Amino acid sequence: MIRSNSRFMYRAAAMAGVVIGLAPMAGAQKAPDFGSHVFVFRPEMPTAEMQSKIDAVYAEQQHSEFGKGRYAFLLMPGEYKLNVPVGFYTQVAGLGGTPDAVHLTGSLYSDAAEKNNNATTTFWRSAEGIHVTPESGTVRWAVSQAVSFRRMHVSGDMVLHQKGGWASGGWMSDTMVDGNVDSGPQQQWISRNSEWKSWTGSNWNMVFVGVPQAPAGEWPKPAYTKVAETPVVREKPFLVSDGHGRWAVRVPALARNSSGVSWKGGATAGRDVPMAAFYIAHPESDTAATMNAALRSGKHLLLTPGTYDLDEPIQVERKDAIVLGLGFATLRPTHGTEAMVVADSDGIIVSGILFDAGEMISPSLLRVGETHGSRTHRDDPISLSDVFFRDGGAGIGKTKSNLVIESNDVLVDHTWIWRADHGAGVGWTKNLSDNGLTVDGDDVTIYGLFVEHHQKFEVVWNGERGRTYFYQSEIAYDAPSQPEWTSAKGVNGWASYKVGDGVREHEAWGLGVYSVFRYPNVVLSRAIEVPEVPGVRFHHMVTVALDDKGEITHIINGAGDAATTKQPRVDPRLTEFPVR
Repeated sequence: MIRSNSRFMYRAAAMAGVVIGLAPMAGAQKAPDFGSHVFVFRPEMPTAEMQSKIDAVYAEQQHSEFGKGRYAFLLMPGEYKLNVPVGFYTQVAGLGGTPDAVHLTGSLYSDAAEKNNNATTTFWRSAEGIHVTPESGTVRWAVSQAVSFRRMHVSGDMVLHQKGGWASGGWMSDTMVDGNVDSGPQQQWISRNSEWKSWTGSNWNMVFVGVPQAPAGEWPKPAYTKVAETPVVREKPFLVSDGHGRWAVRVPALARNSSGVSWKGGATAGRDVPMAAFYIAHPESDTAATMNAALRSGKHLLLTPGTYDLDEPIQVERKDAIVLGLGFATLRPTHGTEAMVVADSDGIIVSGILFDAGEMISPSLLRVGETHGSRTHRDDPISLSDVFFRDGGAGIGKTKSNLVIESNDVLVDHTWIWRADHGAGVGWTKNLSDNGLTVDGDDVTIYGLFVEHHQKFEVVWNGERGRTYFYQSEIAYDAPSQPEWTSAKGVNGWASYKVGDGVREHEAWGLGVYSVFRYPNVVLSRAIEVPEVPGVRFHHMVTVALDDKGEITHIINGAGDAATTKQPRVDPRLTEFPVR
């Protein structure tokens, strides 16, 4: 735990208007123009005024699962007394160098989006960089996919559900909770580089990477997967400001073999990029052409909240270029192209973006690298954090594959790649997507991989020495019949996680694959399909068959018992593959 005298030092620095770690700049900068959907709060603002804006946005976004609204609340360093509900497509972020520089007393919470405390569709929201002291003593964070809880400090307890209602997965990183974290009925969860006093609860798939106080107990009962150190990671970039006109984006340094929060000894190590180095894009006025021109001129790119319709891809080519989205900024291709193409260059960062498929089929939505080559990025990897993908739901969306990684040494830190199972434009012949993720690059590392409902393999991994820490996948609900959903002779369906037949080294920890078949006589032969060689190793796998139809016959290749819908339901688990 952080020592109390350090905490007071951070608070004093925040109240003095200092952003810890923000490099001095020549003269005060004019406040950036983030547009009308970004609200910048200062401690001296009337509380009623700030609360009124929060309440108005939440009234719009509370149930707006597929709406057009996108919002961000940015809090300058200091003290606040507010109640902050976080709705769809809403980001709440502190602007301090550490979470303790921005202290909120009152509440910050996410409620279940459905009736009966059901949080299984509570998507697309985030809380970052804030120290919360909840008046109730507990932060309620009832969420599922595409929700980030990053660089947070909770002075109290935390629950990951609402009154014991269903919830389906989430993400916590670089976060400290002074009390207990209760996962309750959460089906699956990943915590990376976080600390707490205690953790209670397990269900199907709980993964802890670089967590010093990981709970006691071993897989399969309780369902805990524990990796002592995070092998390599770059934390998500974040805005910092001192309240006196100085703005920058903090780019955290690469960390190897880490455990616990990055800010325990002070500000997260890294470099500050002044806001003057960014082109600030606005959805109502910017096009792919204007953003590409800015990137070619040497600018970084900051996307303000909204949806950007693109008639050509955004091209990110320059070494160490940064593309940072606020308020779930959304990129949607309109002419059957990619939404973004990232060059095979060192240190490029893409963060905080929702990629939404358009009506014309795209080859992919985000492509990293042109073709798989031999170039290494080990010392300055390309990194993707909080990047989310959606095919359908808000309207018809079509793509062959959503995220394609050709470059080597890429880091992915939290992604949800979703072919929609509900909403508008949804159906087997409407929202088309063969694959969620295709990896051809070598030495790619992914933390928090959520991939669901695609029509063939959810994940196709052809690169060598890939590593996945946490995998959650529901296979397609709507496969209409077995003949229409068969990957090879004698193989029913398409495995969720496919490692290419020629791969010789691959490793994954903590995988859960679930079925919810809507049509009769459709089954899946195996959840995971891999070459049976010594260097391909999987740890801690579970399959679950939900609803009343179908089954998953094996967990990985021909190993593991069948997950069926027979009652009482049995969720088969496998500790290691190859089986020892």
